[in-house]
Order: sequence, then C-alpha cells, then structure tokens
Amino acid sequence: MGTDLHAPLGQNRQPRERRSRRYSFGVIFGCLIGAGILGFSLYATRSDPALQQSEAVADKNTPKPSAEDRNPTATSPTNTNVARSGPNGGATIQRNQMDDGQIVTTYSPGQRETSNGPLIVEAQRIGQDPRMAATPNDDLIEDTPEGRLPIVGPDGLRPMEQYARPWSGARGTRIAIVVGGLGLSQTGTQKAIRTLPGEITLAFAATGNSLQRWMQEARRNGHEILLQLPMEPFDYPSNNPGASTLVTQANVKENIGNLHEAMGKITNYTGVMNYLGGRFLADADALEPVLRDVAGRGLLFLDDGSSAQSLTETIGKPLQLPHAFSDLALDAQLDKGEILKKLDELERIARRKGFAIGSASAFDESVDAIQQWVGEVSNRGIEIVGVSALVNDPAHP
Repeated sequence: MGTDLHAPLGQNRQPRERRSRRYSFGVIFGCLIGAGILGFSLYATRSDPALQQSEAVADKNTPKPSAEDRNPTATSPTNTNVARSGPNGGATIQRNQMDDGQIVTTYSPGQRETSNGPLIVEAQRIGQDPRMAATPNDDLIEDTPEGRLPIVGPDGLRPMEQYARPWSGARGTRIAIVVGGLGLSQTGTQKAIRTLPGEITLAFAATGNSLQRWMQEARRNGHEILLQLPMEPFDYPSNNPGASTLVTQANVKENIGNLHEAMGKITNYTGVMNYLGGRFLADADALEPVLRDVAGRGLLFLDDGSSAQSLTETIGKPLQLPHAFSDLALDAQLDKGEILKKLDELERIARRKGFAIGSASAFDESVDAIQQWVGEVSNRGIEIVGVSALVNDPAHP
C-alpha cells in the first residue's frame, strides 16, 4: 500500500515500466532512421557542385572561403576577361565570372620574355622604377656603330620622361641644381655621387672615364643625369674641351658623328648640356643640325647660360626641343662661403619667378656647400627637383 501511495495517480510501477520500455525503443529506432536520412542528405549536398552553388547563394551572410580557396575548375566560367599586367608587377591577373555571379581572380607569373625586365612589365611614363633605375629601357635604345643611342619609344615615350626624377607636381617654388664635370676626376665623382642628395641633377662629361659605372651608381642613388657635350668656345683651340669637340668649321656629318659618339658613352640620361661652347652655340648653321638630332631623340637641352649670344631658344623652339637655361653659375669663386651666398641668390630668383636653375662643378667646395644648403632650404618651402621638371617643352606647353 505504501508503494501505491507514492505511485503517480495511484498507478502501480509495473505497468509504467513496461510502457516506458516500449516508448524508449521507438524513440531509439526513429533516431537511427533520422540520422541515416540526415547523413545521406549531407553527403549528397557536399558531393553535388550545383547544390553547393545554391547553398552559397541562399546564405550570402555566412562567411565562407574565398573563391580563390576553392577549386576554380569546379564550375565552368561563363565570362572570361582578358589577362592584364600592372605597371610594376610580374604577375598576370585573370578575372573570371562564375555561374553564381562570383568573381574568381587568378594570379600567375608573367611571361618574362615579353617584358622589359623582371620588375617592370610596362614602362612608367614619368620616372623610372627605382629598382631598375640603373637599367636602360630597351624600347628607348638603338644599337649603332657609335654605341647604344637614345630614341623615342614606339608608344611616344621619351627618354626625358622615362629617366626623369619624379617630383611632387606642386606649383610652389622649385629649384634645380646641376653639378657637372662628373667622370673627369674619380675621387671628385665618387664624392659627388655619394654625398649630394638624390634631388641634385648630375652631369657627366662625355670625355670622362668609367662613365657607365658611375652612371649606374648615380641612378641607384636617385639622381637624374645629363650628358655634357664638348663644344667649341670662342678661344678654341687655346681652350680645348677635349676629344670629339663639336666645332663650327666641321661639316654636319662630322659633328653628328661626334655627337653620337658622345651620346653612346652612357645611357639613362634625360638630356644633354653644353660644356663650354660659346662660339658653337652662336653659330646657327652648326648648331641647328645638332639640336634637331637631340630633339628627335626625345632629349632635353640645358644651356649653361654662360653665353649671351647663344641661339639655343631661337633654334630649339621651332624644333619642339625641350630646353632650359641655367640662371646662375654657383661656383665662379671656389669658396664655400661664396657658393652659399650664390645659392641664397638662386633662392631669391626662384621666389621671384617661381623656379630657378643653378649650375656648378664637382669641386669639393661646391659639393659641400650644396649639401649644406639643400638641408636648410627644405624648411623654407622650396622643392628641389630634377632639371627635367623645369624645361620649356614646346610639345607640351
């Protein structure tokens, strides 16, 4: 009786235990059947690509592996874009639109045999990739008996643009400083390249030594470079600029031959400038063919401003020759204090007209003064730029 009083609703335990065993057996059997069905469904879903795509579309808010992590051959592409390469990358980028609307991006190594180098696939139009600054762009070179000469590329890219030092593009006060005579003294050349900031333009004398090696070091250090052409001064031959000097008494073929011989000494320069040359720059018949050749090769011409009789602008402008003039010779007196004063004067000129160009030679006093002054002037709102940034370019006024 005590047992019956504790049983729910007065029922005895024996019937309840028999019903409980029958209920447990049914539940267990049903669970086994359900588990089998669920397992089969999951297997079928994961095995069918079409069901996988439907599942991805139905649940877009659930994070899933990216398209690149899945096998790109699991679904056939319906729209394939043309492969392309970036200007500084070695990879080919292929974008495919899948049936479910997703975009699959595939990266693969570029075809190096069709590029200009391992680091550049397309040439940049203004400036050269710093990693390749010492390597010429083969599209801008022609092989001649005089050496590898600069030319305009098949797409119109000029050496003046390819080898230019990039700058901010701001129209503030700008100054270019050109230090010439590199290659004439090995110690002086080394000091100029390794001491002067990369913003300084370096000019190599065509009559110098080891020019290609020094050019490569200068370019790796960020310098824009020019080639100095020996030209006939008024007191020639008492004052002789060196071998292969361009002279007024030579015929056009001889002068162009000497010009090309000088041009073939180095590569990767934006233009040329005169070394002496007061008489030659004043003779239209001698100067015109030389400037025409320079313009046709996509180079700039910098006149050092030493001759008031120079016809550079008169002849160069109709030839579409990018040209500029030096506003000030900085080291007429080889004294660091005097050179610093000239640099301050150059700054005043630049503030008055917006820009200025100064020229100097690679003497110790000049290099030391320029290095010090450039370090100070950056705090006064002056931007030091490569000389190519300040040329008068008739083709792009």
